[in-house]
Amino acid sequence: MSMQWDLTGIYPKFSDHTFKTDMKRLGHSLDLLEQFSPADCQDSETAVEKYLTLLADYKTIYSKLMAYTYLKASNNSRDEEAFKVFENLEKTSARLTEPQVRFRRWIKTVKDKSELVNKTELLKEHSFYLAQEIDKSRYLLSEKEEAIAAELKRTGSGAWSKLQQKLTSTLPVKVEVDGQEKILPLPEVRNLAYSKDSRARKNGFEAELEAYKLIEEPVAAALNGIKGEVITLSEKRGFYSPLEETLFNTRMEMETLQSMHEAIVDFLPEYHDYYRFKARLLGEMDTLPFYDLYAPVGKTDIRFSYDEAKDFILEKISAFSPEMGSLYKIAFEKNWIDSDPRDGKSGGAFCYSIKPLEESRILLNFTGSFTDMTTLAHELGHAYHAYCLKSEGILNSDYPLPLAETASIFSETVICKAALEESTGDEALTILENRISEAGQYIVEIYSRFIFEDNLFKARKESVLSVQDLNSMMSEAQQQVYGNSLHEDYYHPYMWLAKPHYYEVEENYYNFPYAFGLLFALGLYRLSLEKGKSFLEDYKKLLQISGQKSILEAAKSVGINVNSTAFWKASLDLIRKDIQKFMQIASSHP
Repeated sequence: MSMQWDLTGIYPKFSDHTFKTDMKRLGHSLDLLEQFSPADCQDSETAVEKYLTLLADYKTIYSKLMAYTYLKASNNSRDEEAFKVFENLEKTSARLTEPQVRFRRWIKTVKDKSELVNKTELLKEHSFYLAQEIDKSRYLLSEKEEAIAAELKRTGSGAWSKLQQKLTSTLPVKVEVDGQEKILPLPEVRNLAYSKDSRARKNGFEAELEAYKLIEEPVAAALNGIKGEVITLSEKRGFYSPLEETLFNTRMEMETLQSMHEAIVDFLPEYHDYYRFKARLLGEMDTLPFYDLYAPVGKTDIRFSYDEAKDFILEKISAFSPEMGSLYKIAFEKNWIDSDPRDGKSGGAFCYSIKPLEESRILLNFTGSFTDMTTLAHELGHAYHAYCLKSEGILNSDYPLPLAETASIFSETVICKAALEESTGDEALTILENRISEAGQYIVEIYSRFIFEDNLFKARKESVLSVQDLNSMMSEAQQQVYGNSLHEDYYHPYMWLAKPHYYEVEENYYNFPYAFGLLFALGLYRLSLEKGKSFLEDYKKLLQISGQKSILEAAKSVGINVNSTAFWKASLDLIRKDIQKFMQIASSHP
């Protein structure tokens, strides 16, 4: 089974005539959009239909070109050609800003908009999209100002983002492993956090932090540059804060975020008890150093070859949903997945949907751990979400970030629960610990990253922040959330440098969507246990409409009220039961 993806189905290579032809088509598509003026059309109905058609054509071409380019760059950070094409595409896409702003300003002035969207099938199909465009018209600079901002973003925040990616993906880390000093890629060193060898975990952690000193200044400059730009543009467009803008862009109400965080804060003592319990299991005093947060505690080291992971996932997910199993099988057979760690390859994991082909590509760094297996299931869940949207047009397929983690975490939950059902004793302890630790990352660690980013925006508004400032702010956020369960000498002050989400130019606060995704997915899993097979159609429908609903309305489609703290507490109760079971097994198996 190949561990590297096949991109030839997108394009054979940059020099191929199909790629060059599509680049020309993209330019022509943008020419038509730039020349388009709603005022030149005979009526509002015709103007909107023409704009939707032109925009869908552009997005179809652009998404395919960008998919290939982004995947090539992620696969090899030394692929200079990919980065040049990437920059060219970003530069070209900036031309979309003026016609988009022009349309939004125009449609805001159209009378009887509610009647307009019902006049033709095309307009009915895009009624939600048009409503969103009208809402966005409230937060606009002038056409020229928005065009300039988009162009400057390419050489401003966009360039800073690429710098962070380049520096972290090519950073050589000197670390002692098995008594030998080695030079390893950063992703491999970070993966030592899951090693059973306590010395390897500590060595990896200390080597990681030491290596960051080599790049801390340029990455701090990148973070300051990106956040400074966000603050400026957010204020100029009329938002009270970047958080308000983020919630607006993610179709999420502040009440939803607050009710979720209220439930999480109430639940934190459960994790404090768990981490102190885990510290004692690992032979620590009574608090856990950061490098031991994800340390396995069972004597059983559950390992998977790549083929074993594939077979396990396919068997369990197919038993739950034959349709999901069929899609996952295609992903393996068609080589959609790039899984082996390599120098120059991006760290972490992601799934990239290629809408024009109705395909996805998945990147991860598979080393054989149980976590790697569940990460693979997680990313395949993203691919299923994209599959559920295949009957939707490209303008109706853009779902908000909090819902983006729903299908992935749901898939991961199904696989973890299946593994747990087959396990007893020490193996069950290992799986439970893995699951609780992963959930802790989404609930506890992610909450600390939210606090850090919220404080970062407030502080950056006043001044540029030094490396020391950023390290202190991150350590303070971790102390606030982990409380007395984390060893005071072993925080991770460089988490701001390690996490690429802080450098996503268009996706600020890309932290709470993970907490939302976990707890929302657990709520869905509870529903699946109650409803059985009848749940699968409701679940598929939820994913299918995710591009055409607010988060509140999408959740209501399956009977969930995300503004209710009670819903979030019910999801957290599933984690509480796992923690209780873990402590019970661990106490009876010394």
